[in-house]
Amino acid sequence: MPANPLLKSSAYIDGTWICAVDRAQFAVHNPADGTLIAHVADCRATETEAAIDAAHRAFPAWAARSAAERSALLMEWYRLMAVHEQDLARLLTAEMGKPLAEAAGEIRYGASYLQWYAEEAKRAYGEVIPSPSADSRMIVVRQPVGVCAAITPWNFPNAMLMRKAAAALAAGCTMVAKPAEDTPLSALAMAALAEMAGIPAGVFNVVPTSRPAEVGAVLTASEKVRKLSFTGSTGVGKLLLSQCAPTVKKISLELGGNAPFLVFDDADIDAALDGLVACKFRNAGQTCVSANRIFVQEAIHDRFARALADRVKAMRVARGDAAGAEIGPLINRQALEKVESLIADARANGAEVLAGGSCHETGGLFYEPTVLTGITPGMAIACNEIFGPVAALMPFRTEQEAIALANDTPFGLAAYLYTRDIGRAWRVGEALEYGMVGVNQGILSSAAAPFGGIKQSGMGREGSRHGLDDYLELKYLNMGGIAR
Repeated sequence: MPANPLLKSSAYIDGTWICAVDRAQFAVHNPADGTLIAHVADCRATETEAAIDAAHRAFPAWAARSAAERSALLMEWYRLMAVHEQDLARLLTAEMGKPLAEAAGEIRYGASYLQWYAEEAKRAYGEVIPSPSADSRMIVVRQPVGVCAAITPWNFPNAMLMRKAAAALAAGCTMVAKPAEDTPLSALAMAALAEMAGIPAGVFNVVPTSRPAEVGAVLTASEKVRKLSFTGSTGVGKLLLSQCAPTVKKISLELGGNAPFLVFDDADIDAALDGLVACKFRNAGQTCVSANRIFVQEAIHDRFARALADRVKAMRVARGDAAGAEIGPLINRQALEKVESLIADARANGAEVLAGGSCHETGGLFYEPTVLTGITPGMAIACNEIFGPVAALMPFRTEQEAIALANDTPFGLAAYLYTRDIGRAWRVGEALEYGMVGVNQGILSSAAAPFGGIKQSGMGREGSRHGLDDYLELKYLNMGGIAR
């Protein structure tokens, strides 16, 4: 890749760029062609503990700063993201593979959280409770939790980090971030911008590693870490939750999904197709809120399926830095093999391929955008998060059947429905057991809205004023001797 001023390979701890013990490193490759991008410091327990100690030392002074001071520093960080948007986007495309236009969109999305929480930092209001006694006053204040740990995924390596870091720092917390081993460069680039912005040493630390279990265990066991925020699989989230129990940490989890996408026969078909393509094929289907099970009412199912297949066949599969690229590579060989396995199982059980269905002629980790029909609820593809460019369609007859099918999963992150009946929109929207529901919308995310799931898709929220609450504790002050 071309020279990039934000390409960093060292860990960032206590305001210093450091090598790992014994100068250990791990390789980061471009999933589009397997080329080496960088050798990155491979942090272990020693570096992680150093980062925690740095964040612990920095916390009192950072928490004591006025909200206006913290806000100004976050706004400068935001400004620098805008200045370096293309550098950040090129780095993201290189390590993750998504098309450059999508990568730039992710950078703007990540920056929006800095802007939002720079403003929200000044709104961490307390309250005065009417006291039953004339001689006392009852006050509630909100104070930062303390040192926070963030464990972020590979599919949105900038945005997922900034959703956490912006809220934490706005609240007055300090942070130790562990990025995914496939995509550590975006997090290190954000550390470089934090340093330029004047974020004090120890407030924001990044520990890249190829040993996530070892580093995660240090973060969860530490008495100094008072909050953990994790985005990733449900299995890992459950493990981290159990590891946090002995120290009773505050915890936020954004875990796996199995998003239903419901299209009723009164829907605007073109709008539903637009929404589904945006929701399903963004980032080659590698998003936690991607439509996973697509339910289409019987009267329009076949027409909808054919129209979707036509659109999908026209999509351009190419490396992310190629002009006009719409579908990039999957992140690694394991991800490709999972998609192949799910499609093979579906075909063996009677599914029909209307588009795609094979590895792309480009080779490597590229897979054809695919449309399948004849999916049944018992198939593996209907029960597992696909995380690939595969649209799996199922017909339904009635509104009640659609709701039952949509809710028949232990997951509850995101759901979507398309209808022009306002009564149905309310009924179905309220009946869907999900933390977020898009009604005639295929894209949900906004810094102004609470992002998160229910059931086994997690706990806590990111974004909106509620996201700030996850980094604050309530303190009740009962002040006596007032009337004397």
